[in-house]
Amino acid sequence: MSNIKVYTNLYILITIIIYSSISYTSKAQRRNEYVNNSIPAMYVLGDSLVDVGNNNYLRLSLDKADFSHNGIDFPTGPTGRFSNGKNTADFIAEKLGLPSPPAYLSLSDPNINKTILTGVSFASGGAGILNGTYSTLRQAISLSKQVDYYTNVYKILIQELGSDATQQHLSKSLFIIVIRSNDLKRYFYDSGISKTITPQAYVDSMISSINEILKQLYGLSARKFILAGVPVVGCTPKERIQNEKLTCHEELNFWVIKYNNGLKSSLEMFKSEFNDTNYSYFDTYSALADFIQNPDKYGFTEAQSACCGLGKLRANVACLPISEYCPNRDDHVFWDLYHPTQKTVSMFIDMFYNASQYVTSTNISQLVSL
Repeated sequence: MSNIKVYTNLYILITIIIYSSISYTSKAQRRNEYVNNSIPAMYVLGDSLVDVGNNNYLRLSLDKADFSHNGIDFPTGPTGRFSNGKNTADFIAEKLGLPSPPAYLSLSDPNINKTILTGVSFASGGAGILNGTYSTLRQAISLSKQVDYYTNVYKILIQELGSDATQQHLSKSLFIIVIRSNDLKRYFYDSGISKTITPQAYVDSMISSINEILKQLYGLSARKFILAGVPVVGCTPKERIQNEKLTCHEELNFWVIKYNNGLKSSLEMFKSEFNDTNYSYFDTYSALADFIQNPDKYGFTEAQSACCGLGKLRANVACLPISEYCPNRDDHVFWDLYHPTQKTVSMFIDMFYNASQYVTSTNISQLVSL
């Protein structure tokens, strides 16, 4: 019996050694695979312009796009994207040869370790730079909470790859931040805020907050950043119908420009303080303004009205299943009240990726090679 026990224990020991070796080799292979890629992953933070479905999992959120006519041109139909098709996150991922980052809240425990190696999106429709921005929509993932979620991912990556490999992996990855419009809209439509703080002080607080977010991400190994400025929000269909002449909301646009200029200055200072970082900034304001002012130049026939909605400029009622939608989405700059069509976004990303008059610091293709 003693010999049988010896052989049994020896068998168990050998099995454990073999299994551990296989497991270690597998992790080592994954570590090498993802660390050696030029851009191994993209991690996305933001609002509805890059939300790929996180809000679908927020029970109280009124800001969702998981129904038609959203996704009418997306391969699988409505997904939670505020678009007729793909959004900014999708097109950047395509340029990088990466899968579109999944919504963080959609990930289940058995799959999360592998999935996050190529990226994930924390973006949430209705979110803003400031924590209170989403309150009127009852629920959204604030930017600070999105960073908390990324911190969870960071810890998982360390467990999966090890500390050194995680730092290498993340230093090569792209961190995309597209969040800004909701804060400024809130200022002009929430009298409780506008009565207690000047617009300049409010814009300054936005810039200060985004700078702190960048520092937090830097402390968690982020080194390559992509940021987009606030677009010409005052010329969106929803803002136009606020006046009889359907003209742009110029005061809103004025403070959008103020914020964008402040953000660019802040990014320059951030780069000088943390000189091992690199960033690419896209002047969405000027690009969209050009689309609106010169639609024929870009192949559009409609630059004021939304494609999907009801009422004046199809902007009195949002894009809902009961709404009308245009038969040719590529004719329109805007998909709904505020969001651009898939074609508009695709053209933006082409500009952003390659050398463009609308890019500050480096374009995306240059950022990839750094």
